[in-house]
Amino acid sequence: MAKTTKKTTKTKDQEAASFIESFADFARTKNIDSEEVSKLLEEVFRAMIRKKYGTDKGFIVAVDTTDGNLEMRRERRVIDDNDEDIWEADRITLSEARKIQPDFEIDEDVSEDIRLEDFGRRTILTARQTLIQKVKDLEKEILYRKYKEHEHAIITAEVYQTTGRDGRDLLLKDSEGNELSLPRQQQIPKDRYRKGDQVRAVIDKVDMINGAPKIILSRTSPAFLERLFEQEIPEINEGLIVIKKVVREPGERAKVAVEAYDDRIDPVGSCVGSKGSRIHGIVRELNNENIDVINYTENLELYISRALSPAKITNLVQDGDNRISVYMKPDQVSLAIGRGGHNIKLAGKLIGQEIDVFRDTDDVSLEEDIDMTEFADELDSWIIDELHKLGLDTAKSVLDVGKAELLRRTDWEDETVDDLLALLEKEFEEETGEEDDAEEDAEENE
Repeated sequence: MAKTTKKTTKTKDQEAASFIESFADFARTKNIDSEEVSKLLEEVFRAMIRKKYGTDKGFIVAVDTTDGNLEMRRERRVIDDNDEDIWEADRITLSEARKIQPDFEIDEDVSEDIRLEDFGRRTILTARQTLIQKVKDLEKEILYRKYKEHEHAIITAEVYQTTGRDGRDLLLKDSEGNELSLPRQQQIPKDRYRKGDQVRAVIDKVDMINGAPKIILSRTSPAFLERLFEQEIPEINEGLIVIKKVVREPGERAKVAVEAYDDRIDPVGSCVGSKGSRIHGIVRELNNENIDVINYTENLELYISRALSPAKITNLVQDGDNRISVYMKPDQVSLAIGRGGHNIKLAGKLIGQEIDVFRDTDDVSLEEDIDMTEFADELDSWIIDELHKLGLDTAKSVLDVGKAELLRRTDWEDETVDDLLALLEKEFEEETGEEDDAEEDAEENE
């Protein structure tokens, strides 16, 4: 039967109780639960034991944060003095054991209570500082895990500081006072906020940088629009309608492809609502961003036709794995391109392929025009490709658009646009000159 150095009822270690209770109170202010606090305390107490005794093997540490109880014991088995060749940290020789209590025998257990004060004031002070730092680190880890688990969810937070050169970068606080960031590039261009304003955004990215969580919000992410649809459209929230894909030009235009597995449900009508009643709140939240809701289909031609709406296409040619040529009447081209080229750009993103728009070659108005591919020897291929993306596949269509509109639709330099227009104008002047010469020759022959 094991013998111990204390035969009477153990008294409570008041210093340990005070230490534990004060630390537990501090941890609670940081929203750290009691189980985590107990683990931290045990970890620090074991570190103190290892520092003093060289090991924590054979030591028992139990912490109860509810009443401040701390149980620290060292338990060792008594061995013969001649058995030191098998000595371990949880063993004690008979002669050493009898210094503790003279009637110990071999193979009995020695159990010694350890009190906090045995470690000295300096060690206790160091332990307190270590615990405070561990709580701060744990608080950061808990915050990171909390937001990482809710990445791409919507949150509402309050602006408490504006930063950056123009004051457009925002620092926000959630309901618990945690700092969040909404950079300018993650805001819709028309967004304007001041200190104290409530902001709704999606949790876009959560990283741990230099031991501190960095939580980035976004109002430009497609996920933000998708979450808004889930909140505002009951059929989506209930799984009756599925969002297949969302693409956006923040603040300008967005396209949302939806599908209903029940033929009785009109997915587009359900999302838009009577007279736009359901989608109106989403549009308002996005500062009047135009939203096209499209009925998804695996029929590529039909899907592209819906994606380019309101333009009507007359023909479609698959040019390669990721490129499609679409032909339409001249009066439909501008509709397909859309303001600033947003419609065709988003349509391409929606179907996952590049879309080139061409005027229908059956139109007689094209007889005196010149296809832009005819200028391949004089223009860089990237210029012609970019014009095709804008639906400008002939010389006259480029000239009709004009310099100002070309500069607005592209990121080209003035010189590039001037050279392009000069080349096209010169081509038509030469053709006109050749026709005049031909007419003069004919007159002379007569």
